[in-house]
Order: sequence, then C-alpha cells, then structure tokens
Amino acid sequence: MTTTKPLRRLAEGWARYHRWMYRSGRPNRWARSQNKLSAMLFATGLIRPDRLLTLEVRGRSTGRVISFPVVVADYEGERYLVSMLGERANWVRNVRAAEGRAVLRHGRREAVRLAEVDPD
Repeated sequence: MTTTKPLRRLAEGWARYHRWMYRSGRPNRWARSQNKLSAMLFATGLIRPDRLLTLEVRGRSTGRVISFPVVVADYEGERYLVSMLGERANWVRNVRAAEGRAVLRHGRREAVRLAEVDPD
C-alpha cells in the first residue's frame, strides 16, 4: 500500500487553505492573527528548528517596527529569505524602503542587511 495519494490529498488541502488565507495576495484576518502569533513564538527562540525566525523591519508608511514570521533557507553556506507571496508582499516592500536594514530574531536579535537576489 502506498501513501502517495493521502499525502497528495493533504498537500492539496493545505494549498487550498493557504489560497483562502491569502486571497489576492493579502492575508485575511485569520492569517494576520496566525502570523502575529507565529512571529511572537519564533522570536522567543524556543521553537525549533532554528530556521523559524521573526523578521523585524520598519513600516514604510508608519515607521513602526513590524514583525513577520519567516523561514530561512540555507543554500551553499548562505542564508536566504524567500517571499512566498512574491515581490509585492508587504514585508518585501518594507525591507526595500528600509534599504535592506532589518533584524532577525530567534532568541536573540541579529541586525542584518538584506540584499535582493534575482530569482534565476
């Protein structure tokens, strides 16, 4: 007996759930509340693995520090943040407006300078 069909159904259900949460590329109320909770948990450093972090960046219009839960991808000795919602996501726009200055948190604060990389 193979497990590919149940796993595929689970993945499809998860994808439908995410499409519902981020219709038109923006998070709905439920997604915003989940993001806030995740950002708080990831920032404590108590959640493992260490790839789950909180990104803090100044808002481009309010100037307030905004926190987002992110997953860091390690590739060939470098760390990358990937916007799953594309380059029009709010955190991407905020990082651009802040000229790449941000803070990553996972138990401790790490000031970083993010540089945009061509997806290719």
